[in-house]
Amino acid sequence: MTAQIGERLVYEGREVTMCTEPLGEYFALGGARPDFATFRCTALWRGYIGTWEILDDRLYLIGLTGELEDGSDVSMSTVFPAFPDRVFAHWYTGTLRVPEGRQLEYVHMGYSSEYERDRLIQVERGVVKTVTVRENGKPRDPDGPEGYGVGGFVVFPRDQGSGVEE
Repeated sequence: MTAQIGERLVYEGREVTMCTEPLGEYFALGGARPDFATFRCTALWRGYIGTWEILDDRLYLIGLTGELEDGSDVSMSTVFPAFPDRVFAHWYTGTLRVPEGRQLEYVHMGYSSEYERDRLIQVERGVVKTVTVRENGKPRDPDGPEGYGVGGFVVFPRDQGSGVEE
């Protein structure tokens, strides 16, 4: 699997990349999963990007982008019609991983690349319980890339037709 585009997280007033997919847990627990267009980009197998926020020690989904198989755009109301602006992630229990610092090693699979640090945010039923920082080492190249990034990906444009008139 190609390295994946991370979810976004608004944390302590700044937007960071998160290498965790809390919405996947919602779908695994039986939440209705729309037919996301999953083969448009090899770096986005799940078919969507969620934007999350931690506010008052609670995890919220505040945005959702992507495309459905029928070509329509994904939004919050696609998954949560009664909550088009934000939804409390009460279904999520687990650890949110936020990579920080320079890249130590790029791995072309999922979220396996390693960075100087990982901020690990332990969440239980949508409520933040602990935050720890794991030190992973120092970069060999002090000028190497900083922050989470996908090394490369292929994007397939929406079908615009062949352009040939019949």
